[in-house]
Amino acid sequence: MTAVRCVDLCKTYRQGEEDIKALDHVSIDIAEGGFVCLSAPSGGGKTTLLNAIGGLDKPDSGEIYIAGRRIDNLSKGELAELRLRQIGFVFQAFNLIPVLTARENVEFVMQVQGVPAGERQKLAGEILDEVGLAGLDDRRPADMSGGQQQRVAVARAIVSRPELVLADEPTANLDSKTADGLMELFRELNEHHHTTFVIATHDKRVMSYAKRLIRMLDGRIVDDIVQDAA
Repeated sequence: MTAVRCVDLCKTYRQGEEDIKALDHVSIDIAEGGFVCLSAPSGGGKTTLLNAIGGLDKPDSGEIYIAGRRIDNLSKGELAELRLRQIGFVFQAFNLIPVLTARENVEFVMQVQGVPAGERQKLAGEILDEVGLAGLDDRRPADMSGGQQQRVAVARAIVSRPELVLADEPTANLDSKTADGLMELFRELNEHHHTTFVIATHDKRVMSYAKRLIRMLDGRIVDDIVQDAA
């Protein structure tokens, strides 16, 4: 089954007196359970494509399908519901709520989803154990390392077992050892839970973990390579 399908996507931004083509007739299919990296220099289009897939940005033209459902023509409310139920996001800035503990940050999405308190506490504890944060449930972000905060962000993204996880430069603020640990965690989740991952990155180390590497330049796909992961 196809997890993500993009058909002839175009997106242009105005920068001063110049029009920048962030997406220039981009078409891709990503199979369910895929582990894909999008690579491009700054301004190459990878983040724009990731945001379009996640419903955070709308293309000027073209079509986007998630699990067979067209999403580029959905309302803001419908897109918010899609992101809440089907897509997990991991950003380089972590985006944790500073006044909440690790467990409370993980619970937040489930609270919005209407999951009962007892169930979400149980699930949050289990997922924090799974990402290697056992015993750190009650720590706030300021009392955690960058790697620990990113693992909380990952736990929050996957606790509801979304079909698709989108990660934008997830290792940008991590040292090499912590980055490797995060990618091993992503690979384990991909293999054990069949979660589809699409990761935008500059990091060659991250690219080496991908089963498929899509290279972009000036808003176009220039390479689409199936590779042996690290």
